[in-house]
Amino acid sequence: MDLEGVRTFVVTAEQGRFQEAAYELSISQQAVSKRVAGLERRLGVQLFTRTARGARLTLDGQAFLPHARDLLRAAERAEASVRPGERALRVDVLNRSIAPAVALQGFYEENPGIELDVVSLYTSGVDRAIEAVRSGEIDATFRAVPYPPGALPADIVVEAGVDSPVQLLAGPRHPLARADTLTPRRLRGHRLWIPGIVPGTEWAAYYDELAEAFGLRIDAIGPHFGTAALLDTLADSDDVATLVGAGDRYVWPAGHGLRRIPVRDPAPVYPHALVRRRNNPHPALGALRAYLAAARPEAEGERWKPGWSRT
Repeated sequence: MDLEGVRTFVVTAEQGRFQEAAYELSISQQAVSKRVAGLERRLGVQLFTRTARGARLTLDGQAFLPHARDLLRAAERAEASVRPGERALRVDVLNRSIAPAVALQGFYEENPGIELDVVSLYTSGVDRAIEAVRSGEIDATFRAVPYPPGALPADIVVEAGVDSPVQLLAGPRHPLARADTLTPRRLRGHRLWIPGIVPGTEWAAYYDELAEAFGLRIDAIGPHFGTAALLDTLADSDDVATLVGAGDRYVWPAGHGLRRIPVRDPAPVYPHALVRRRNNPHPALGALRAYLAAARPEAEGERWKPGWSRT
C-alpha cells in the first residue's frame, strides 16, 4: 500500500479540507486529490464526500482511519529501527496546530542546525505516548499528565513545557463576540462545543475539571469532521462557541469573522508538559528544554490549572 497516499488521507481527514492538507504536506492541492483518488482505487471504496465546505469522511473512511494511523506508526518504527548514528530529535505533539507545535517551530527557527522530526502519532491518550517515550520510539512528547508524580514510571520525567491560556472562539453572531475579555463565569449557560473529546484521555480529564470548577456546559456531542468543519459551524452560529489555546494556530476565511477572546480572572490554562525519559542522551533535548525555559512568559494575573497539574 502506498504510504504517501495513506499519510495524505490521514492529514486530509484531520484538516477537513484538501487545500489545508496540501498546505500541511507542502504539496499542491492537485497532488492531494491524486493521492487520495489513488488510495480509493486501491481500496475500492470512497473515503471522502466532497462538499462546498470541505471533505467529510464516509463510513468507509471512518472505518479505515484508525488502521491508516497504525500503518504510519509501523512505518515510523521501522525507519527508527535502522537510522544510524545521530538521528533527528523526534518530538510528538497531539496536533500540529496547537501551541507546542508552534513552540517547536520557534525552536527550530532559532536552531536551524538541529535536525528535528515533529510527529503526531500517539493520539489515543497520554499512556500510549509515555510508552513510546520509554521505548525510545520518540524522544519526548507534549502532554497534559493527569497523574500524581508517584504514579509514573521512575524513568519518566514530567516538567514544565508550554502553558496555553484558554480563549473563546466565536462567530460574529454569538452574544459574547463583542467582548474584549471574558471571565470563566461569564461563559456559564453558553454552549461550548468541543468535538473530539475522547473519554479516558488527558484532555477529557482537563475539560471535565474545568467544567466542574466554573459550572460550564461543554458539549462533545457529534463526530469531529476536522478543524475546517468546526470553524464553518462557528461562523454560521449564534449560540455555539468553542475553546482554543492562545498559542494555537488556526486559519479561516476572512468572511467567517471569527473572534478570539481571552478568558481571565482567572485565566484557565491547558498545561502541555514536556514528557521525556530521564537518561535520554540526545544532545538536542537539552537545547529544547533550555529554549522552552527561556521562551516561557511570566504569568500575568490569576491562573487556573486542574488539580492534578499543580503538583
